[in-house]
Amino acid sequence: MSMSRIAAVDVGNDSIKAIFGELDYELNIPNIIARDTEDRPIIGIEELNSKDPLEGIHIKVHSPALKENNVIYRVGHLATKSGSASELDPGSSKSEEDQTLIMLFATLALDAVSEENTASFPRSKNVIDANYTLGTGLPLREVKEGKDAGYRSKLTGSVHQVEFLVTPRYQGLKVNIKFNEVKIYPEGFAAYINLVMDNNLKVINKDLIDKRILIQDIGGLSTDIAVIRNRTVDDDKAQGFNLGVSESLEAIREEIRSKHGIELDSRRDVVEIITRKNNRNHIMVKGSRTSVHDITDRILLELAKKQYRLLRNVWLKNSQTEICYFVGGGSIVLKDYIKTLNNNLDGYNIEFFEDEKESIWMMANAYYKLITDYVRKNEKQKVSQEPVKEPVKK
Repeated sequence: MSMSRIAAVDVGNDSIKAIFGELDYELNIPNIIARDTEDRPIIGIEELNSKDPLEGIHIKVHSPALKENNVIYRVGHLATKSGSASELDPGSSKSEEDQTLIMLFATLALDAVSEENTASFPRSKNVIDANYTLGTGLPLREVKEGKDAGYRSKLTGSVHQVEFLVTPRYQGLKVNIKFNEVKIYPEGFAAYINLVMDNNLKVINKDLIDKRILIQDIGGLSTDIAVIRNRTVDDDKAQGFNLGVSESLEAIREEIRSKHGIELDSRRDVVEIITRKNNRNHIMVKGSRTSVHDITDRILLELAKKQYRLLRNVWLKNSQTEICYFVGGGSIVLKDYIKTLNNNLDGYNIEFFEDEKESIWMMANAYYKLITDYVRKNEKQKVSQEPVKEPVKK
């Protein structure tokens, strides 16, 4: 039996963030898929293996957990170039979508086939048997509805296979994925863990540990507001909402198309226009730099008002709250708008992460801390239960 490798995976609406092993490998892949054929056309097939595998993920996925099995997909950057690219729809449940599983399996398979991992899993010709101990999460709303149990059961007890088709360096390889253990955490709780604890779950932020705080995690499809007091998440007070940034990003994309005739490949393109350091809120139209400020400001301000309303309502029910932290990819998109609203209105004590990478990777980092702690405790328990060998009598 192969060893089990630690994987902490945040299946975010915008992208997948994953951390593996002993912090020895990271992956960040756009959460976009597109159906495809087995022999996708490619220019310069002889140069395929000199390209980056992440730019050409082309796979066939077999799993009893999928509603549609044995389907061929383009994944990530390659999918954005397809006319039939699919992103998760607003209102959908992460735990019930095939796309969530496809992205998860693809990410694990990419780790399993990496050259650094050759010694980790057994290989027989072109087949790799990979075993993982997985830490991942779901929106608070779905956990409160009990959907985490069904999601976990889809993953455990079955073998899931990813076959690499026309993918640079990995063409023809198959990965059989099994799970030694799967831990699913509520996203709001994970954000709190990451705020106050290091990789060994030792407290690093003593100022926060005993405060009453809110954590508003704005994602693509949903928003979680975790209520923290007495160092734990208050399950009764914590709330999840079907309000994320995806619908607004789609509206911006559509308005740019209808007004300027420019077709953006995905919501990620919209995010890049909104958040980049230079020429923010500008696009190129027939070679001329053109402002789309009027479109982005109107649509994002409207969403920021809705997010601020959520904050106000939850704070009113938890009046002794001392601070609210905004986290997640959506908070980066809405940061300036929410700050302006807060300065002009109620003036709550709110905080954003200026380090964008820290905010984007917060969930994956938290899952890593939690799953490694689980493994550590499990190993200690096994050692303590081993029978003590009596000394050999001479």
